Parts: sequence; structure tokens; C-alpha cells
Amino acid sequence: MFVRGKRGEQAWLTALCYDLEMQYRIPNEVSVISNGLRQAGFESYLVGGCVRDLIIGLEPKDWDITTNAKPEQIQAIFPDSFYENDYGTVGVKTGSEDVRLAIVEVTPYRTESGYSDKRRPDKVEFGTSLLEDLARRDFTINAIALDDSKPSTNPLVLGKGHLIDPYDGQKDIKDKIVRAVGNPVERFNEDALRMLRAVRLVAELGFGIDGTTAEAISKNSEHLSHVSRERVKDELMRVLNSDQPMSALVLARQLGILEYIASDLIRGIGVKQNQAHSYDVFEHNLRTMQHAADKKWGFDIRLAGLYHDIAKPETRRWSEEKKDWTFHGHDVVGSRVTKKALEDLHLPRETINKVVKLVRWHMFFSDPEQITLSAVRRMIKNVGEENIWDLLNLRICDRIGTGRPKEQPFRFRKYKAMVDQALRDPISVTMLKIDGSRIMGLFHVKAGPIIGWTLNALLEEVLDNADLNTEEYLDKRSEELLKMPEAELKKLGESGKKKREEAEDEEISKIMSKHHVC
Repeated sequence: MFVRGKRGEQAWLTALCYDLEMQYRIPNEVSVISNGLRQAGFESYLVGGCVRDLIIGLEPKDWDITTNAKPEQIQAIFPDSFYENDYGTVGVKTGSEDVRLAIVEVTPYRTESGYSDKRRPDKVEFGTSLLEDLARRDFTINAIALDDSKPSTNPLVLGKGHLIDPYDGQKDIKDKIVRAVGNPVERFNEDALRMLRAVRLVAELGFGIDGTTAEAISKNSEHLSHVSRERVKDELMRVLNSDQPMSALVLARQLGILEYIASDLIRGIGVKQNQAHSYDVFEHNLRTMQHAADKKWGFDIRLAGLYHDIAKPETRRWSEEKKDWTFHGHDVVGSRVTKKALEDLHLPRETINKVVKLVRWHMFFSDPEQITLSAVRRMIKNVGEENIWDLLNLRICDRIGTGRPKEQPFRFRKYKAMVDQALRDPISVTMLKIDGSRIMGLFHVKAGPIIGWTLNALLEEVLDNADLNTEEYLDKRSEELLKMPEAELKKLGESGKKKREEAEDEEISKIMSKHHVC
């Protein structure tokens, strides 16, 4: 149905089909706010990413409402709210335990003008028209509003309201296209970060970019230099946490904006590696990161994968002896480059410290035929017990990033088993709630084999029944053992030692089986 807006704007008002099924319903917390605005005599629409996600069939990460009410009017309706910005957005507290619904943002219709710093409007005015508000938004898929005033009784049906879609955002959603609202050059001059946001949407939604929009990004990429690194960081984090971060960063390079996101990566383009690698340094870093995403591993591993070989270009040397390239020290240099880059992005200190450690130690020697448990323990100490498994997972990603088909060959699985073994508390008398010093102090006996026999005899009993591992029982039992003839105590002690060795062998066997290296 073709309609005309309040000020003469033309828009398509699309009736929402009664049988439109969507996986996720509008939460009650959101409906209460929408209905509250309408009951007070104001308009209320869901808008932006939440509407887009509902149409696609995704669960919205957050919910935004737009209205013709002014900030003070919104707060009068919802006293438990706050207003701390220049854009009119009021945060309404809902009391929900769901962090995504604890605060719902309600923003008045507004118009913006003057973007001298390419980041924020010089002037913001509250408007009276929904269509004016949609016209200022970034992409057509985000410029759709939903009137949710008539909810359906069917929990799978979104409602009997209607969608306001003046820029054919539904068609672009169907065609999987990211397209700027109106003139893309104007949109990117208003806020340069929108160029990076377009790439992020490609990564999150698996969409492509409209040709005119892409051309405008390429021609205006330098405007990203005006955007704060904190805002770039936020978009980069969402790119890396998506399912397809590699395609997004490749696109960023093609559009000429990668240098404003992670300029160190560009130095790896075209830098050939040694015979063990199928790709140049740039593609290898991206493929390593992408495998972490494929495995659904966390942000820290993905970021470490992206930067792990970042210093290979400056450490590359030709070896006449090997007739191949070498990259000695790229892990050490790379950790310094990574630290500087991540600090520039203002990432949390905890994230920086962890990723720098992973980059620094990703070249750990892992041949189980040539290393000892003590060497494995030293590596665990270097990277930290809390990071060791992420380091091993980074090595898996690194291996796939070279073009090798197998994640974990036998030798690597055996190394993982050694890590498991090194992390495990060994079965020994140290597990007991008593030690030699206590026995000597309580019963006035001198150091000697009798102490070892007693402890091993006690350990045998505890291995059979862990409930006996109490100071009260062990003190009493020690006294009884020490009264035995030495020959009898020695026999019990040796039996306990044998029991300990058998239990230790059994535990190690389980670890080997777990890692398929039996």
C-alpha cells in the first residue's frame, strides 16, 4: 500500500502478513514500554537491528524503540529511566534478569545535520515524523520500523501490525545486500564508522555489499582516520566474533579500509613463506583466525590467530643452507608488535596480556620424542595454566592456516597428553593430610625409612577409601603402624608403594586414551 507521510514524504507501508512466522517473539518487557507510550498518546515503533533480525529469523541482541515523545515526556511515563546523552536516547530500566532486556533504549524521532568531524552530528533536532527519522539511518536493512501494537495470540506469529519500509529494506534482506540509505557518500560523510559497520554486517549476516555503496566506501575510506580507535575496536570485536571474520577482513582490504582497522596486517600481503606454507603471511594469519571461528573458539584465540605471525615480514631472511625463507624471532618481535597494536585499539588490559602471551609462545617445541615433562611444565609456567589450552588450540589453528589438512597429528596429540599429565597432581604421599614432619613431631621418631613405609602404607588405605584422608584418622593410624615390627611395616609400605605406582600408571593410561595416543 502506497502512502504519504505527514510532511509529504512518500513511503511504502507494507502490511505484515497474518501468518508471518518468526522464531522469536517480542519480549514482554519491550511490549510494556511500547504500550505505555501509546497509552500516553504517543507513537511507538520498534526500529533498526531488532526489526531486521526478526525478519531474518534471528534473535535480536538488543531492542530499540523510537517515538514522537521528547526525552522528558518519556521519563515522565517511565520514572525508572535515565537520560545522559546528546541524542535524546532514554534508557528505560525493566528489571529483567536478561542482560539484553534489562535496559531498553527509547529514542525520539530526530534529524541530524552538519558532520564536520565525520563522526557525530553538529546539530540534533527532535522531529515529529517517523519517516524523517528513518531517512537518517545507515543502511536500508536497518531503516525498517515495526508497529507492534496488535500482538497475535499465536506465539509463533509476530503480530498484526505493519512494517514501515520506505527504502525497500525487506527486499535487500531477501537479496542479502547491505545498501546505504539514499546517497551512500552522504551517509559515510555523516559517520565514517558506517563503512566499517557495513563490513561487520557482511561478517555477521553473510550478506554482500551493494556496488554503489562499496564504491562510496572505497572513495571515502580516508574518513575512517577521524574515527576514535575505541569505536573501531568495538566493530572489529564484532567482526572477529562473527562466523565469517576472514571474508569481512578480505573485503575490508579490497575496499581500502583495512589500514584504518589493523594496518599491521597489510605488511603481510604478498610476503611468501617457506615450503611448509601454502599461503602468504597475510592470508595465513586470516586463515588461522578463521579456523578459530570455525571451531567456535573465543575472541582471544581468534585475535591471537590474526596477529600470531604479524612480525614475519620484518624477520624474514633467506637461508642459503636451507634454500628457503626463515623467520627467526618472529614470535618475540610479534609479541611486541601485537602489544602496541592492541593498546592502540584500547582493548582491555587482560585481553592484551593474554593475546601477547599466546603470540609470544606460539612457536613452542612440541616433539614428544625429544622433550620431557619438565620442559612441558616450563611452557605451562611461561604462558600460564589458565592459557595453556588456548595456546594448544592456537597451534591447531596455525597448522590449518598453513594449508595442512590434519588438525592434530599423533605427535601433537601426544604432546597434549603430556600437558594433561603435567597439569595433573601426581598420585603421591603429598596427597595425604599428614606428612613426615607431623609424624616425627607427634610420635618422636627420627627421620629414616620408617617414615616412608608409614606414609606409603597410609596412602594405600586412602587410595582404597578416600574418606580416610583426614588428620584425625591418619594420626591415629600412624600411631598404630609405628607400633608394628619394622619388617611388617616395611612390607605394608612396599605394598603401598606398589599400589601407588599402579594407580599412577592407570591415570596416565586414561590420559593417553583420552588423547588417542595409546
